[in-house]
Amino acid sequence: MSEAIVVLNAGSSSIKFSLFLAEAEQLALALRGQIEGLFTAPHFVAKSPDGKLKAEKSWGAGTRLGHEGALDHLVAYLRGELAGSELAGVGHRVVHGGMQYTQPVRVDRAVVDALAKYVPLAPLHQPHNLAPIRLLLERQPGLPQVACFDTSFHRTNPDLAQRFALPERLHREGVLRYGFHGLSYEYISSVLPRYDARAAAGKTVVLHLGNGASMCAIQAGRGVASTMGFTAVDGLPMGTRCGALDPGVILYLMDQHGMDARAIEKLIYQESGLLGVSGISSDMRALLASPEPRARLAVDLYLYRIRRELGSLAAALGGLDAIVFTAGIGENSAAIRARVLADAAWLGVELDPAANEKGGPRISSAASRVSAWAVPTNEELMIARHARRVLGMKMEAVR
Repeated sequence: MSEAIVVLNAGSSSIKFSLFLAEAEQLALALRGQIEGLFTAPHFVAKSPDGKLKAEKSWGAGTRLGHEGALDHLVAYLRGELAGSELAGVGHRVVHGGMQYTQPVRVDRAVVDALAKYVPLAPLHQPHNLAPIRLLLERQPGLPQVACFDTSFHRTNPDLAQRFALPERLHREGVLRYGFHGLSYEYISSVLPRYDARAAAGKTVVLHLGNGASMCAIQAGRGVASTMGFTAVDGLPMGTRCGALDPGVILYLMDQHGMDARAIEKLIYQESGLLGVSGISSDMRALLASPEPRARLAVDLYLYRIRRELGSLAAALGGLDAIVFTAGIGENSAAIRARVLADAAWLGVELDPAANEKGGPRISSAASRVSAWAVPTNEELMIARHARRVLGMKMEAVR
């Protein structure tokens, strides 16, 4: 009987899943999908690796399925799909592992309780990441579960890169730059040697540009610096998150507008970024297509911050061999890639416009001193790999 791993990525109103099967000691993606609109109009869809629809179900507007109901449906569906295979474990994306959890770990109730203390550091993600773990511990306590953390990759950053200029007691308490999107950066680092051996062994900046956005300086496969800090709201402007913000602005909002912590949290996490600046949308595609000046302003600000952070990360590395774009915007927007690389010409990168329009993978010219790439990320596979290793399954993942 073959073994399988299910990967879950739970958000506030959705659960994304992937099913990997062991075939000839390898992990092969069997299907993926999601249940979205958990509290409004739940909709389930499952697709084969080639994108063909395998299953679909809607519950109707006004239905509150929640994480519990969604997990019940998903478990029942996967049991049918796993006929002839044994579910060896479940791997979960968990945004924050703090300083305590620097590597993937098998989960029990004590681990979940420890991870819950990081909810204030990742309020949009952590409680929802933990919800299906708790439910499975209650209902299927014998099913092995592995938590994989978006903060782990950045623990190789030098101490200076992780510190704020705050009293030592706060640093010891855990107030420091954690960095996020680590599973994506880890995956890119693992496959970069197949694209550019020089870059993989050298100095690379990876741009994870999606609804959440960050950049990471990587040297010989190890993290050196990240644009994100104590929380996943720092760094670049994002879909609805503000990015880097003078702490004095928070004090101003408290003093002059009477805003409390929850109101400020809503502002900086849900009402800012591309949405806040444009007043139109958090979707980069909509902004690029819009003739509205505020849409153009939001895109220009986004690119300006990337330009500044790219210079900062190149300085942290002491040079640059490659630039890699990944995630939704990074992989799919030729226009954003072109503008970023035009801004980065001073670093020695030269765009190949035709290759960029085709989506790469190499999008820089043959003569470019700094190479540039568009490489799809695969956080789900990274989680499956980790789960396989932690659980001692004798198989290797395929890409």
